Amino acid sequence: MPAMGLAGRIAVGREHRALLLSTAALAVGIMALSGISGLGGLGTALFLVGATSGALDVCLNAATARAERVSGRPLFQAVHAAFPVAVITAAPLTGLARQSGMSIRVVLLLCAAALLGSVLPLLKPAAKDQAQRRAGLGGPTVPHWRSAWLWGAAIGTLGGCMLVVENAVEHWSVLLMEEDKAAPVVLASAAPAVYMSALTVSRLVVQRLPRLRTRDLTVLAAVGGCGGFVFAALAPTAALSLAGFAASGFAFGPLMPALLSHAGKQDASGYTVSVVSAVSYGAFLVSPLLVGSLTNWMSLPSALSCLAFMAVPLLGAAVATRVRPGWRQPRLHPEPVQGSPT
Repeated sequence: MPAMGLAGRIAVGREHRALLLSTAALAVGIMALSGISGLGGLGTALFLVGATSGALDVCLNAATARAERVSGRPLFQAVHAAFPVAVITAAPLTGLARQSGMSIRVVLLLCAAALLGSVLPLLKPAAKDQAQRRAGLGGPTVPHWRSAWLWGAAIGTLGGCMLVVENAVEHWSVLLMEEDKAAPVVLASAAPAVYMSALTVSRLVVQRLPRLRTRDLTVLAAVGGCGGFVFAALAPTAALSLAGFAASGFAFGPLMPALLSHAGKQDASGYTVSVVSAVSYGAFLVSPLLVGSLTNWMSLPSALSCLAFMAVPLLGAAVATRVRPGWRQPRLHPEPVQGSPT
């Protein structure tokens, strides 16, 4: 989490270079993880992987926001559609590699190599970023940091409400299917994949429908996303539960990319996008503790159903933007031009 906030501030005006360096740093962290020995080494390597992974996520969002501003085309939905596809494909491929006798170290090294290969298309844009900054050309406006944090935190909180539920699907859906729905292991393990597949489909659909407003997608997430999740938790059969996860994923899918895109359009520096990313991903810390604590007092289906309260802030934001359209844009201070008075 600290790395996300720091990376966002550093990336302003050098998004491509920051994305290249953070991706390479994550690859180095994975290589370090593949060669660790002992608990201390494992903790150190995981700390490095976590920091570089968070930085990469923020830099990717910042670079996407810049590409949207430059091209005028919506890109966030398509970019974020790639993540669930990667989850769906990487998990079974890793399992097949392990089953064929490949060691964990080799699997991790292959992942690191794939990451390093992915930065090659960034070499030229990163060099242009550096040349522009040295020449003092094309520098972005610099936001008022406090205003950007407050505004970004408000939008990030809405995204976090959705991610609390999404993280619960990733952590608890298989256990719910096996223990409460009496589903076979293979069917139970399909729950996260069904949810992720629905995320991908909905993001690609919304990519084709750029006229949809962020407020509309917020209402869809509140009603369809939370409603589908509760249905999945309380459904009497495994098949109906899977249908609920699919409906939830389809409704939730477009919201986070839409919020990031909205922040990127309102703040020309791109820094607010980084704040939204950092704040919203705090949900991954909150969700497991919240659901785990609730299960001390009630059954798992009931505990998961309580997450429907995440719809309240989403609906509140949708109503507020109808009364007063748009979130407040952070104040921007022009970046000093080289050779001019400060």
